[in-house]
Amino acid sequence: MAETVIINIGQLVTPRGTQALAGHAMRQLSVTHDAYLKIEDGTITEIGSMRELHRVRPSEALDVQGGVVIPGLVDPHTHAAFYGTREEEFLARCQGEKYGKGILTTVAQVRQASEDQIYEFSRDFLLAMMQVGTTTVEIKSGYGLDTENELKLLRVIARLKQTMPIEIVPTFCGAHAVPAGVQKSQYIREIIEEMLPRVRQENLAEFGDVFCEEGFFSIAEGREILRACQRAGLGLKIHADELSPLSGAELAAAVRAVSADHLLHISERGIAAMQRAGVIAVLLPGTAFSLNAPYAPARRMIDSGLAVALGTDFNPGTCLLCSMFFMIALAVLKMRMTVEEALTAATLNAAAALHRAHITGSIEPGKRADLVVLDVENYRQIPYFIGHEGRFVRAVLCAGRRVR
Repeated sequence: MAETVIINIGQLVTPRGTQALAGHAMRQLSVTHDAYLKIEDGTITEIGSMRELHRVRPSEALDVQGGVVIPGLVDPHTHAAFYGTREEEFLARCQGEKYGKGILTTVAQVRQASEDQIYEFSRDFLLAMMQVGTTTVEIKSGYGLDTENELKLLRVIARLKQTMPIEIVPTFCGAHAVPAGVQKSQYIREIIEEMLPRVRQENLAEFGDVFCEEGFFSIAEGREILRACQRAGLGLKIHADELSPLSGAELAAAVRAVSADHLLHISERGIAAMQRAGVIAVLLPGTAFSLNAPYAPARRMIDSGLAVALGTDFNPGTCLLCSMFFMIALAVLKMRMTVEEALTAATLNAAAALHRAHITGSIEPGKRADLVVLDVENYRQIPYFIGHEGRFVRAVLCAGRRVR
């Protein structure tokens, strides 16, 4: 049995539970001072005060010398399987030009790349995420936009999952855009009749996602695709109300999606519908930051009793940011979330948005030992040191294995 004891923890800071916390409960962190934590075979088995700890062999101990320990960060929304870059689009957008070809630019690059090329390209970004504290990440397809290339991306995601210590959750997002030269109705038929049966047959995804937005997929089209995903045994997610108030939040509630993501233009009706249906709001402040767009109304959502999670939306076009610590800082700085709410949103609630809250997202006996050790005096310094992750992240453990 492999055993590790983390000793001399200045603050052990965590939400608690096996489901998303909502409203005021998002502020209720457990803080244990002068603590130790025991790990056996990648699982947390014991937490206590240093004065209660019996003798530990030096070979088994990780002495964090008064550092702060928090749960490994969970990123519940990324498009991290892709190939190629879009810097010209980014620079043009910075000068006020319109969106451009957007997703279809990356689609062309992905279609020309091999699985090995996409794997190596994506792997480098995932390694960077781990170095700044992310221990679980969702990855969507959506840059293939035909059966062959969507399956290619999902196979790359499966290979990354098999070969990397970070926990990876695959999502099928064939309904990310409509490919050039194809009628939308024809493409929807391909998603439902060709892609989803193959995804199910090869067990390549846990969730299905749709980009419901003007110019992409309507509410009616989104409902049809999500119902097909449901029949294929997938959990449901939705890109909702990002660019306009299209009532995507209401659709998420109607189909009982696990999460609705983005929500920059969510209505009060949408907030109420999601709260009643128990849909988690996954907010992506890095996208608003990158697009110079208004931020999602996190304060209103939380005060209305909604469970809120944070993610990066890491992608090659609208948000190349992959640090969850930066998302925490933006949540506090731009969305009026407290540091306690932001930590809960980036750990336990994000895990719940991936059906992982019973496994990770908090530091409790029986959960996987996904941990981040921080060189800060107290957890409330986390958003204050915005952009300094390379300095204050001292160690990262994925299932008890140190990866930094």
